[in-house]
Amino acid sequence: MSEQGCFHCGLSIPKNEVINFDEKKFCCTGCKTVYEIFSLNDLTSYYDFEKSPGATPQDIQGKYDFLENEMILSKVLEFQEGYTSIVSLNIPHIHCSSCIWLLENLNRLQPGISMSQVNFPEKKVRITFNSETVSLKSIVYLLSSIGYEPYISLENYETGKTKVDRTLTYKLGVAFFCFGNIMLLSFPEYFEMKEFWLDNYKPFFRGLIFVLALPSFLYSASGYYVSAYHSIKTKMLNIDIPIALGIIVMFIRSSYDMLMDHGPGFFDSLVSLVFFMLLGKMFQTKTYSFLSFERDFKSYFPIAVTRINSNSSEESVPIYDVLKGDRLLIRNQELIPVDGILMSEKAEIDYSFVTGEAIPINKKSGDKLFAGGKQIGKVIEMEVLHSVSQSYLTQLWSNEIFQKRVDQKHKTITDAISRYFTPILLLIAFAGFGYWIFIDANTAFNVFTAVLIVACPCALALTAPFTFGNILRIMGKQKMYLKNALVIEQLAKVDTIVFDKTGTITTNKKSNIVYEGKALSDENYMLIKNVLRGSNHPLSRMLYDFLPEYKRIKVDEFQEITGKGILGVIDGKEIKIGSAIFVESPNSDLSEIERTSLHIRIDTFYFGKFNFQNQYRDGLETLFSTLSESYQIKVLSGDNDGERTNLESILPKGTELIFNQKPEQKLEFIKNLQETGRNVMMVGDGLNDAGALAQSNVGISISENVNVFSPACDAILDANEFSRLDYFLKLSHKSIRIIKMSFVLSLLYNVVGLTFAVTGNLLPLVAAIIMPLSTITIVSFVTLMSNFYANKK
Repeated sequence: MSEQGCFHCGLSIPKNEVINFDEKKFCCTGCKTVYEIFSLNDLTSYYDFEKSPGATPQDIQGKYDFLENEMILSKVLEFQEGYTSIVSLNIPHIHCSSCIWLLENLNRLQPGISMSQVNFPEKKVRITFNSETVSLKSIVYLLSSIGYEPYISLENYETGKTKVDRTLTYKLGVAFFCFGNIMLLSFPEYFEMKEFWLDNYKPFFRGLIFVLALPSFLYSASGYYVSAYHSIKTKMLNIDIPIALGIIVMFIRSSYDMLMDHGPGFFDSLVSLVFFMLLGKMFQTKTYSFLSFERDFKSYFPIAVTRINSNSSEESVPIYDVLKGDRLLIRNQELIPVDGILMSEKAEIDYSFVTGEAIPINKKSGDKLFAGGKQIGKVIEMEVLHSVSQSYLTQLWSNEIFQKRVDQKHKTITDAISRYFTPILLLIAFAGFGYWIFIDANTAFNVFTAVLIVACPCALALTAPFTFGNILRIMGKQKMYLKNALVIEQLAKVDTIVFDKTGTITTNKKSNIVYEGKALSDENYMLIKNVLRGSNHPLSRMLYDFLPEYKRIKVDEFQEITGKGILGVIDGKEIKIGSAIFVESPNSDLSEIERTSLHIRIDTFYFGKFNFQNQYRDGLETLFSTLSESYQIKVLSGDNDGERTNLESILPKGTELIFNQKPEQKLEFIKNLQETGRNVMMVGDGLNDAGALAQSNVGISISENVNVFSPACDAILDANEFSRLDYFLKLSHKSIRIIKMSFVLSLLYNVVGLTFAVTGNLLPLVAAIIMPLSTITIVSFVTLMSNFYANKK
């Protein structure tokens, strides 16, 4: 009875069970229904990415009724505010590009779903939906109906633990058991000795070796067969094809030798091969997970938050030190780093970082606040419900909405090599076999197997991710936090650096502040101090820290106008703090070069101004002198040009200084530079510079104990490490050099290995040992070179 494959899932179907529809054949009504759904919603492009990519849908009627329970729903949902909800679901059936494409187009299948993002390595999809239009239960049923039933375990949501896949460990354990015992039983075969018991029981021992080889061949090596099968099925050849072919050839050849009594075969080499390859895979997996751990949880963000202590004093602490029950102070434009309860009377929260919706949500005392929201307006206080999740903030920062499209040259090289490597390798293996079969059949099989095993592009493919992963880790330890590995490549291409002035090349921690104007009473100082408390602008923070402590009073209204100043209302009194134009200074002479100032107006009375003699960061002069040798340097400032003379004496000759720049003008300046072919890096404070940071090729936000979250930036640099900016740029250049050196080393290894294999001078067992060693060599080389360059100051 002839069989054919289902158009949707690819499973073979008996001829008399075929379901014909739209000139296509299906194995069941489920697959046919899924195809109909895709056709009706113009999603048949799903089948263009891979041939037969779908899974057969299952009947799950009633299985997920528990998702109607509000208590359970609150544990499963990642975010729930108004009608906007976000959930992350584990989808075990994600396996190819078609799956990714379809799951990221769920909004076309179901009204109410606004966005879905796939995390392919973790087999997860993060779905943002309108809970008034569609329920989570409906989404789960939709996913199940198209063959992507999610795995939902309430135990995972309650404990926060996910099930660890130990399959590789079990396979390695079985392979090691078979390897150890077969090597022991094969020992007498290596010696041509005549001994009564060995000769009489040789068939028994060989039979035992055969039985012990089966678990290693059938179970431990099964991953290679499955991968090779899927690769052939999708017509995309991968490296597992020659490996699987080599193992199968060795097993058939060994079984034939044993049955024909030609010898013991190569079962010892076979189990050794499987064991060492799995060992190499385990090493690779562990190394990747180590790099991931380093990035996600080791103090990834240098962002601090203000904690209110039991004695009402305020202190700035790292967000990973925040614990349940702590009381936090959140200022205007600050990120809410944890879930908590609002303790203040009311608040306006912008959740655009989480949902993409920029409309602020009004909250009142006692309401729950979700991590990732941004406070707008006057200062608020909140109580922490549970400690911060660094990985959650990383997820927000890496949101696809804020990603920049960059050239991935190293990835293209790796992909191209992997694509052509397998067919060329198979050609060499069959050519070698064809040559040696007429000379020595035993050598022919050794050559064929050794070629398939020794020439592995794994080391070649690992050079870029391991180099960048290690550089990310090194920079992170030195308080330069990059969004992803591609930022390193972009840093290496930069030729122009644009600096913001206030809060970037100047420090918030020290400044000479002098008041000039009519005398201020203690009551006036108290009003100014309490209004400044809610602001995050560098000058506001400096003045707030400069003024002595006063009694805290309620601020009725608060508004911070970017590039102008702040406005607050306390007990009916209007307090304006900012530029001369903003406070309508009666005696401001704009023709006179002013110092950087904050002007004060209370109600209708103008008092005067606080003049700032800016303190520049330590090492600024040396840094700019070093950078000017390789880059064009420019400084933009929203302040007046009162600091021009001072700056010109510090900065290298020819440095372009531009003052009185509004945020939109900074963005336009960056854009104009790019249009002339410049590759621009913008260094700013992340507050007034968000637009310019987003427009630049690389945006670096300077963090100085201020919890201002800027997803537009590509990197966050701790303010204390500002003087080492040239070091980080040099390290990015060195990382590209390491990748090129690693490529050469990998290619050299493959050429030498293939030469020995083709000439019959390399046994399959030796090839199996060398294969993981090549991976270890590359990883060791990358690690050593990265650390070597990192230690060169």
